[in-house]
Amino acid sequence: MLRHEFQPGRLVAGVVLTAVGVVYAGDATGAWQTPWFVAIPLVVGGLCLAGAAAVLDRAVRRRRSGRTPAGGARTEGAGS
Repeated sequence: MLRHEFQPGRLVAGVVLTAVGVVYAGDATGAWQTPWFVAIPLVVGGLCLAGAAAVLDRAVRRRRSGRTPAGGARTEGAGS
């Protein structure tokens, strides 16, 4: 069983921010030259992708949770 719910928006954000860190680490070690302004579009674009992934994930989860079981009656949680 999973210990927590999978959140693709956070995964995308983490991958993009790690990629930005790798780009600047390569620049710091002298492997390549990176202008200072490269991080801005990478971070903003990555956060937009992460937001889109989170919205899509929420829409899919909301749609799946609204389905009724095979018997036709909608069941509520234990605390409801």
